[in-house]
This record gives sequence, C-alpha cells and structure tokens, in this order.
Amino acid sequence: MNWTGRLTVVALFGALALPAVAQSNRRINARKENQQDRIAQGVKSGSLTARETANLERKEAALNREERRMKADGNFTPAERGKINRQQNRLSKQIYRDKHNARHQ
Repeated sequence: MNWTGRLTVVALFGALALPAVAQSNRRINARKENQQDRIAQGVKSGSLTARETANLERKEAALNREERRMKADGNFTPAERGKINRQQNRLSKQIYRDKHNARHQ
C-alpha cells in the first residue's frame, strides 16, 4: 500500500472512531447532570443531610477535576473513560445510600 493509501485508511478509521468518542463524552456529561439532579432532589426532599450533601459535592468535584486532567492532553483513552465510569458508579451508589439511610435534615 502506498503512502496515500495508508493516509486514506488512517483518516477513515479516525472518522469512524470520532462518533464513538463523542457519544461516550455525551454519556459521561449526561450522567454527571443526572447525578447532580439526584443530589439536588435529595436536598429538596430532606433525605440528604448538609454533611452528606457536602461530601457528595466534594467527591463529584474531584471526579470532574480528574476528568479534566485526563482530557487535558487531548487524548481521552478508553481506559480513562472506563476509570471515570467506575468512579461515577461508586458515586451513584453513594448517592443512593445517603438518600436512603435513616438520616434526614
């Protein structure tokens, strides 16, 4: 395969991968919004105490900082996306536990 052919193949694979990355980023952002809404609902209903809310917000801010750090080099790898997803899973479980424990404001 000549140089032009290789460039075409690389460009084609890059174009195919771009929508998957954009979809993954949209999924991460939608999940962040959903989790923020869940925290806000917990505050409004009184199912989250001030301490629980502050702790969840601190963890969410740390996760956002880590995500920005990972994206800073312009290469957000599948491994990094997986790590963010696992951290979002843990935060989601913590939101659930805090909202459903016996503590209320």
